[in-house]
Amino acid sequence: MSGDRGPVLVAGAGGFIGGHLVSRLLDEGRQVRAVDMKPFDGWYQVHEAAENLVSDLSVAGNCEDAVGGMGDVYNLASDMGGMGFIENNKALCMLSVLINTHLLKAAHERGCERYFFASSACIYPDYRQRETDNPGLKESDAYPAMPEDGYGWEKLFGERLCRHYLEDFGFETRTYRYHNVYGPHGTWTGGREKAPAAICRKVAEAKITGTREIQIWGDGKQSRSFMYIDDCVEGTRRLMESDVTEPLNLGSEELVTIDDLVSIVEGIAGIDLERIYDTSAPQGVRGRNSDNTLIRERLGWAPEVSLRDGLEQTYRWVYERVSAGASAGATVPD
Repeated sequence: MSGDRGPVLVAGAGGFIGGHLVSRLLDEGRQVRAVDMKPFDGWYQVHEAAENLVSDLSVAGNCEDAVGGMGDVYNLASDMGGMGFIENNKALCMLSVLINTHLLKAAHERGCERYFFASSACIYPDYRQRETDNPGLKESDAYPAMPEDGYGWEKLFGERLCRHYLEDFGFETRTYRYHNVYGPHGTWTGGREKAPAAICRKVAEAKITGTREIQIWGDGKQSRSFMYIDDCVEGTRRLMESDVTEPLNLGSEELVTIDDLVSIVEGIAGIDLERIYDTSAPQGVRGRNSDNTLIRERLGWAPEVSLRDGLEQTYRWVYERVSAGASAGATVPD
C-alpha cells in the first residue's frame, strides 16, 4: 500500500473494525490518530503507538479538532450492533448521521486529502432479501431505495453525502458496503453482538457448563454471508489506495443459514447441541449475500478467508473470554 498522504485519522477506533484498522496502519508505518467517544477502558484495542483521543465526533467542533493535520480520514464511527440492537434503537442509529456530516465537512474544509465512509449492506432494499436462497446483492440493487429502517437509512444518506462532496467539491471519498464482519476483538456479549460472536459465545457456554442446548433467534433457515475481519481490513486499505469512487460491496459470497453457522461452530467445539428456536426474536431480512463481481473488476481482489477458518479463530478468542468470565468491551492491550 502506498499511503503517503500523511497522518491518518481513524474515527471509531475503539470499536471492532476500527481497532483492527489502526493496528494495520501502524504496521504499515503510518502515523495514526485514533478517536472514539468511549472511555479507553471501553475500547476493544488500545494501541500505544497511536495518538489516542476520547472525543464525541457528533459535535462539529470536535470533528474540526480531530481532522487537523490529517491526510486521510477513515470514518468507522456509528452507534450500531447486531439485529437485536438495530431493530430496537432506530433513532440512536440514525443520529450517527451527525458524525459523518460533521466529520466529512471538517475534513474537506481543513484540507484532508481522502475520506473513507463505512456503509453497510443494510442499505439494500427489503424486497431484494425476502428469500433464503439470495443470489447476491449487486451494488446497482440499492435503488429504488428501501433500506433497513433507521440504521440503513443513515448509511444510505451518508453514501449520498460522500458522493456529492466528490461531485460538487472534488473531495476524494471512498465507500464500502460492509457485509456482516466478524472476528476476534469484537463485541461478543451484552446485546450488540452479531450472529457469529453470539453463536460462538453460546456454544462456548454450553461447552464449559455442560449444557446441551442452544437458543437460536428465528427458525435457523435465514441466510447470510459473513466476512472475517482480516479480509475487511485488507479490502478497506485496497479501496482507500485505489481510484474507485463509487460504493462497493465488501463481503463474502459464502452463503450459509444460521443453522449452518451453528453446525460449523459445534464442529469446532466438538459438541452437538439441541436447538431451541425463538421465532419471536429479531432476525432481520430472510436472506442476504454479497455479489463480488464489481469489486473483482475494479480492485482485482475479493475476500478470501473461509467461514470455517475465520470462525475457528473467533471461537478460540470468545471461548477464552467466556472461560475467564471477562466482561464485554474490556480493553485488550496491544
